[in-house]
Amino acid sequence: MNTKKRLSKALAAAGVASRRACEELIFAGKITVNGAVVYLPQTLVSWETDDIRIEGKQLSKEDKKVYYILNKPKGYICSNKRVGDKKIILDLFEGVQERVFSIGRLDRDTSGLLLVTNDGHFANRVIHPSSNIAKEYLVKTQQEISHQHLVDISKGTRVENIWIKPAKVTKVRGGTLKVIVHEGKKREVRLLVENAGLTILELKRIRIGSLILGPIPLGSYREMTEQEKEQIFQ
Repeated sequence: MNTKKRLSKALAAAGVASRRACEELIFAGKITVNGAVVYLPQTLVSWETDDIRIEGKQLSKEDKKVYYILNKPKGYICSNKRVGDKKIILDLFEGVQERVFSIGRLDRDTSGLLLVTNDGHFANRVIHPSSNIAKEYLVKTQQEISHQHLVDISKGTRVENIWIKPAKVTKVRGGTLKVIVHEGKKREVRLLVENAGLTILELKRIRIGSLILGPIPLGSYREMTEQEKEQIFQ
Protein backbone atom coordinates (compact mmCIF):
# COMPACT_ATOMS: atom_id res chain seq x y z
CA MET A 1 0.00 0.00 0.00
CA ASN A 2 1.42 3.37 -1.06
CA THR A 3 0.82 5.59 1.99
CA LYS A 4 1.31 9.31 1.56
CA LYS A 5 1.88 11.81 4.34
CA ARG A 6 2.57 15.51 4.65
CA LEU A 7 6.12 16.42 3.66
CA SER A 8 6.87 18.11 7.00
CA LYS A 9 5.68 15.03 8.91
CA ALA A 10 7.62 12.69 6.63
CA LEU A 11 10.83 14.69 7.18
CA ALA A 12 10.29 14.78 10.94
CA ALA A 13 9.62 11.04 11.05
CA ALA A 14 12.81 10.46 9.06
CA GLY A 15 14.82 12.24 11.76
CA VAL A 16 15.69 15.38 9.78
CA ALA A 17 14.59 17.71 12.59
CA SER A 18 11.53 18.67 14.61
CA ARG A 19 8.41 19.30 12.54
CA ARG A 20 8.70 23.06 13.06
CA ALA A 21 12.33 23.04 11.91
CA CYS A 22 11.39 20.85 8.92
CA GLU A 23 8.78 23.43 7.91
CA GLU A 24 11.47 26.13 8.03
CA LEU A 25 13.69 24.01 5.76
CA ILE A 26 10.81 23.66 3.32
CA PHE A 27 10.02 27.39 3.35
CA ALA A 28 13.73 28.09 2.72
CA GLY A 29 13.63 25.99 -0.47
CA LYS A 30 16.07 23.38 0.80
CA ILE A 31 13.80 20.37 0.08
CA THR A 32 13.17 18.86 -3.34
CA VAL A 33 10.67 16.17 -4.30
CA ASN A 34 11.38 14.38 -7.57
CA GLY A 35 13.81 17.12 -8.57
CA ALA A 36 11.50 20.07 -7.91
CA VAL A 37 11.79 22.48 -4.99
CA VAL A 38 8.73 22.23 -2.76
CA TYR A 39 7.66 25.13 -0.54
CA LEU A 40 4.47 23.70 0.98
CA PRO A 41 4.81 21.58 4.15
CA GLN A 42 1.42 19.98 3.47
CA THR A 43 2.55 18.50 0.14
CA LEU A 44 1.74 14.78 0.17
CA VAL A 45 4.69 12.46 -0.42
CA SER A 46 5.52 8.77 -0.26
CA TRP A 47 8.87 7.19 0.54
CA GLU A 48 8.00 4.37 -1.87
CA THR A 49 7.47 6.50 -4.96
CA ASP A 50 9.08 9.91 -4.35
CA ASP A 51 12.71 11.01 -4.41
CA ILE A 52 13.01 13.35 -1.41
CA ARG A 53 16.22 15.31 -0.90
CA ILE A 54 17.58 17.95 1.47
CA GLU A 55 20.11 20.28 -0.16
CA GLY A 56 20.68 17.61 -2.80
CA LYS A 57 21.21 14.73 -0.38
CA GLN A 58 18.74 11.91 -0.83
CA LEU A 59 16.74 10.88 2.22
CA SER A 60 15.49 7.40 3.01
CA LYS A 61 12.68 6.06 5.15
CA GLU A 62 12.44 6.56 8.87
CA ASP A 63 15.38 5.33 10.93
CA LYS A 64 14.98 3.37 14.12
CA LYS A 65 14.03 5.94 16.75
CA VAL A 66 16.74 6.77 19.29
CA TYR A 67 16.63 9.04 22.33
CA TYR A 68 19.66 10.31 24.24
CA ILE A 69 20.44 12.46 27.27
CA LEU A 70 23.58 14.54 26.73
CA ASN A 71 25.55 16.50 29.30
CA LYS A 72 26.55 19.26 26.89
CA PRO A 73 29.89 20.99 27.49
CA LYS A 74 30.51 24.66 26.84
CA GLY A 75 31.89 25.49 23.41
CA TYR A 76 29.52 23.34 21.37
CA ILE A 77 26.75 24.67 19.11
CA CYS A 78 23.35 22.97 18.91
CA SER A 79 23.32 22.68 15.14
CA ASN A 80 23.71 19.95 12.54
CA LYS A 81 25.50 22.34 10.21
CA ARG A 82 29.05 23.40 10.92
CA VAL A 83 30.08 27.03 10.52
CA GLY A 84 33.82 27.34 9.99
CA ASP A 85 35.72 25.29 12.55
CA LYS A 86 33.19 25.67 15.36
CA LYS A 87 32.35 22.53 17.31
CA ILE A 88 28.82 21.14 17.03
CA ILE A 89 27.08 18.65 19.32
CA LEU A 90 27.15 15.98 16.59
CA ASP A 91 30.91 15.79 17.18
CA LEU A 92 30.00 14.08 20.46
CA PHE A 93 27.89 11.42 18.66
CA GLU A 94 30.43 9.97 16.23
CA GLY A 95 29.40 6.38 16.99
CA VAL A 96 25.70 6.97 16.31
CA GLN A 97 24.53 5.95 12.83
CA GLU A 98 21.13 7.67 12.89
CA ARG A 99 20.66 11.32 11.82
CA VAL A 100 20.14 12.86 15.26
CA PHE A 101 19.49 16.45 16.28
CA SER A 102 18.98 18.33 19.53
CA ILE A 103 15.52 19.05 20.91
CA GLY A 104 15.67 22.79 21.40
CA ARG A 105 18.99 24.48 22.03
CA LEU A 106 21.49 25.53 24.62
CA ASP A 107 23.72 28.40 23.57
CA ARG A 108 27.43 27.87 23.02
CA ASP A 109 28.41 29.00 26.52
CA THR A 110 25.71 27.00 28.34
CA SER A 111 26.23 23.43 29.51
CA GLY A 112 24.03 20.70 30.91
CA LEU A 113 20.97 18.65 30.05
CA LEU A 114 20.24 18.40 26.33
CA LEU A 115 17.91 15.90 24.65
CA VAL A 116 19.05 14.43 21.34
CA THR A 117 16.94 12.24 19.06
CA ASN A 118 15.93 11.44 15.50
CA ASP A 119 12.21 11.43 16.36
CA GLY A 120 10.72 14.64 15.00
CA HIS A 121 7.27 13.95 16.45
CA PHE A 122 8.67 13.48 19.93
CA ALA A 123 10.82 16.62 19.56
CA ASN A 124 7.81 18.64 18.45
CA ARG A 125 5.85 17.46 21.48
CA VAL A 126 8.66 18.53 23.82
CA ILE A 127 9.17 22.01 22.38
CA HIS A 128 5.54 22.87 21.61
CA PRO A 129 4.29 25.68 23.89
CA SER A 130 1.19 23.67 24.81
CA SER A 131 3.39 21.18 26.69
CA ASN A 132 4.43 24.01 29.06
CA ILE A 133 7.47 22.08 30.25
CA ALA A 134 9.58 23.58 33.04
CA LYS A 135 13.35 23.90 32.54
CA GLU A 136 15.60 24.47 35.54
CA TYR A 137 19.01 26.15 35.35
CA LEU A 138 21.82 26.47 37.86
CA VAL A 139 23.53 29.86 37.59
CA LYS A 140 26.84 30.86 39.16
CA THR A 141 27.59 34.59 39.23
CA GLN A 142 30.57 36.78 39.97
CA GLN A 143 28.68 38.81 42.56
CA GLU A 144 27.00 37.95 45.85
CA ILE A 145 23.30 37.57 45.07
CA SER A 146 21.11 40.00 46.99
CA HIS A 147 17.39 40.02 47.63
CA GLN A 148 17.08 42.87 45.13
CA HIS A 149 18.73 40.75 42.44
CA LEU A 150 16.10 38.05 42.99
CA VAL A 151 13.34 40.64 42.82
CA ASP A 152 14.69 42.10 39.58
CA ILE A 153 15.05 38.67 37.95
CA SER A 154 11.53 37.73 39.04
CA LYS A 155 10.11 40.88 37.41
CA GLY A 156 11.19 39.50 34.04
CA THR A 157 12.75 41.01 30.94
CA ARG A 158 12.08 41.48 27.24
CA VAL A 159 13.19 38.62 25.00
CA GLU A 160 12.46 38.58 21.26
CA ASN A 161 9.99 41.48 21.73
CA ILE A 162 8.04 39.54 24.36
CA TRP A 163 8.10 40.26 28.09
CA ILE A 164 8.87 37.00 29.87
CA LYS A 165 9.02 36.11 33.55
CA PRO A 166 10.66 33.12 35.21
CA ALA A 167 8.42 30.63 36.99
CA LYS A 168 10.70 30.62 40.04
CA VAL A 169 14.00 32.13 41.20
CA THR A 170 15.83 30.76 44.24
CA LYS A 171 19.13 31.68 45.86
CA VAL A 172 21.18 28.55 46.61
CA ARG A 173 24.18 30.23 48.28
CA GLY A 174 26.42 33.32 47.90
CA GLY A 175 26.78 33.62 44.14
CA THR A 176 24.61 30.70 43.02
CA LEU A 177 20.92 30.63 42.12
CA LYS A 178 18.39 28.44 40.37
CA VAL A 179 16.03 29.74 37.71
CA ILE A 180 12.99 27.87 36.36
CA VAL A 181 11.42 28.95 33.07
CA HIS A 182 8.72 27.65 30.75
CA GLU A 183 8.96 29.77 27.59
CA GLY A 184 12.18 28.44 26.09
CA LYS A 185 13.11 31.72 24.39
CA LYS A 186 16.62 32.19 23.04
CA ARG A 187 19.11 33.03 25.82
CA GLU A 188 16.22 33.93 28.17
CA VAL A 189 17.87 32.79 31.41
CA ARG A 190 21.11 34.55 30.52
CA LEU A 191 19.20 37.76 29.76
CA LEU A 192 17.09 37.52 32.92
CA VAL A 193 20.18 37.27 35.10
CA GLU A 194 22.41 39.73 33.24
CA ASN A 195 19.67 42.38 33.05
CA ALA A 196 19.45 42.20 36.85
CA GLY A 197 23.07 43.40 36.99
CA LEU A 198 24.79 40.07 37.56
CA THR A 199 27.81 38.68 35.68
CA ILE A 200 27.39 35.00 34.81
CA LEU A 201 30.36 32.71 35.38
CA GLU A 202 28.55 29.46 34.62
CA LEU A 203 25.11 28.54 33.30
CA LYS A 204 23.94 24.93 33.36
CA ARG A 205 20.57 23.32 32.65
CA ILE A 206 19.88 20.61 35.22
CA ARG A 207 16.25 19.63 34.66
CA ILE A 208 13.56 19.36 31.95
CA GLY A 209 10.12 18.56 33.32
CA SER A 210 10.81 15.96 36.00
CA LEU A 211 13.86 14.63 34.15
CA ILE A 212 17.07 15.47 36.03
CA LEU A 213 20.50 15.46 34.38
CA GLY A 214 22.04 13.18 36.98
CA PRO A 215 25.65 11.88 37.08
CA ILE A 216 26.48 11.91 33.37
CA PRO A 217 30.10 12.99 32.71
CA LEU A 218 30.48 16.28 30.84
CA GLY A 219 30.51 15.61 27.09
CA SER A 220 28.99 12.15 27.49
CA TYR A 221 25.54 10.80 26.65
CA ARG A 222 23.39 7.77 27.34
CA GLU A 223 20.15 6.34 26.04
CA MET A 224 16.93 7.59 27.57
CA THR A 225 14.57 5.06 29.16
CA GLU A 226 10.84 4.99 28.45
CA GLN A 227 10.23 6.16 32.01
CA GLU A 228 12.56 9.12 31.51
CA LYS A 229 10.77 10.07 28.29
CA GLU A 230 7.54 10.32 30.28
CA GLN A 231 9.21 12.28 33.08
CA ILE A 232 9.80 15.13 30.65
CA PHE A 233 6.06 15.78 30.57
CA GLN A 234 5.48 15.47 34.31
